[in-house]
Amino acid sequence: MQVQRRFTLAMLGALALLLAACATGPRITSEADPEADFGSYRTFGFYTPLALEKEGYATPTTDRIKAATRAQLESRGYTYTTQQPDLWVNLNAYMQERTDVTSYPTVDYNYYYSYRARAYFAMPYWRDQTQVHQYTEGTLNVDLVDRQKNRLVWEGIAVGRVAKLKPAERAARIDSTLADIFARYPYRAGSAVPAVQP
Repeated sequence: MQVQRRFTLAMLGALALLLAACATGPRITSEADPEADFGSYRTFGFYTPLALEKEGYATPTTDRIKAATRAQLESRGYTYTTQQPDLWVNLNAYMQERTDVTSYPTVDYNYYYSYRARAYFAMPYWRDQTQVHQYTEGTLNVDLVDRQKNRLVWEGIAVGRVAKLKPAERAARIDSTLADIFARYPYRAGSAVPAVQP
């Protein structure tokens, strides 16, 4: 049990680090169900149990992610409810070790002394230089599910490199990453017409 708890805490801590992706920010993608009636959705609630809370308990990081998600949906006119919402919100995160290998040609010189010419000479030669960079890539998924049809209607995904941040920086990064994800969600509560293009 202790091992699972430590693993879960490590995963959630790393999820927060995910949000500290490259300086350019995480890569954001989204996909919407073309047959979904977004005009019929006015309320939302969090799916139980969240994929992010696999072990059955929340952490400060998961609470921050939920709060930022709730703020994004409420800013679009949706109402939070725990009683039969129109949309379930599910959150998931995972990490994967990645390796980047870069090879490029470089030139070096061999020096030799010529006894006949009584001088040193440089002889160039070419070789490939290879650099290997290992890093952790994290992914955060936000799923909106039609509760009545039990069907995924929209998904937003952020993918980026995991880095270590202080708690205050982590909270700001969570907020900005979820704002970036929901910038791809073009609908407002009760409206089937996209307000912005994804």
